[in-house]
Amino acid sequence: MSVEAEETQSKSGIKEIVRVVIHALILALIVRVFLFQPFNIPSGSMIPTLLVGDYLFVAKYAYGYSRYSFPFGPNLFSGRVWAKEPERGDVVVFKLPRDNETDYIKRVIGLPGDEIQMIHGVLHINGQAVKKERTDDFVQGDASGRERRIPRYLETLPNGVIYPVLDLTQDSIGDNTEVYKVPENHFFMMGDNRDNSADSRYWGFLRRDYIKGRALVIYWSYEAEREDYQDESTGATLKGFVSVFAHFFTRTRWDRMFHQIH
Repeated sequence: MSVEAEETQSKSGIKEIVRVVIHALILALIVRVFLFQPFNIPSGSMIPTLLVGDYLFVAKYAYGYSRYSFPFGPNLFSGRVWAKEPERGDVVVFKLPRDNETDYIKRVIGLPGDEIQMIHGVLHINGQAVKKERTDDFVQGDASGRERRIPRYLETLPNGVIYPVLDLTQDSIGDNTEVYKVPENHFFMMGDNRDNSADSRYWGFLRRDYIKGRALVIYWSYEAEREDYQDESTGATLKGFVSVFAHFFTRTRWDRMFHQIH
């Protein structure tokens, strides 16, 4: 083969590699924008369902699309297209209504028209107490390595969805509330870590348009400390990727890998 032929073949090979890379990037962008978006959990508001350091995929198509389904929230249309209603008990990622910027993750508790109230730590929906059963303690290590035991309960919603909640302090400020009447096109959101969750008890109802998608599955879980993160938002990035990869094998929670979120 001549030198000229070799150069032509080499250039053709490079072009093919570039073409494959470009196609792969376009496909990844389509998946990221329309189908699945990765999030990580930097705070403990959804413990024990989600732990600090959990990395998960969110199904963006689950409830249709609004402006907040897309990066930077472009004001291309109003409302939701291909809309589907969240069900009671779904774990949902959304934009915090008070700033339209911060990503939050909570559980859907109240649907439009519902009346929600907490009485002595017991959730009430439309005047009926939600079943709450004591189960084993949630054991958590503190900064000094000592174990901390937190009372854990199982709640059963009217549609049969069962999930664990923590109740660290009896009759705390969020354990006794007024009656919240959920308006049309809004939802009442709560964290499973009831005494450590900034949710609808404090900032109000979530408008349907602010929903980004449904939490689907944990694809990786890293035993992170609070100082590993930049801020409190769900989409926060880790400060030191070098530190993360250095402790990949020792701090990865392998038992949480590919764990479905309920």
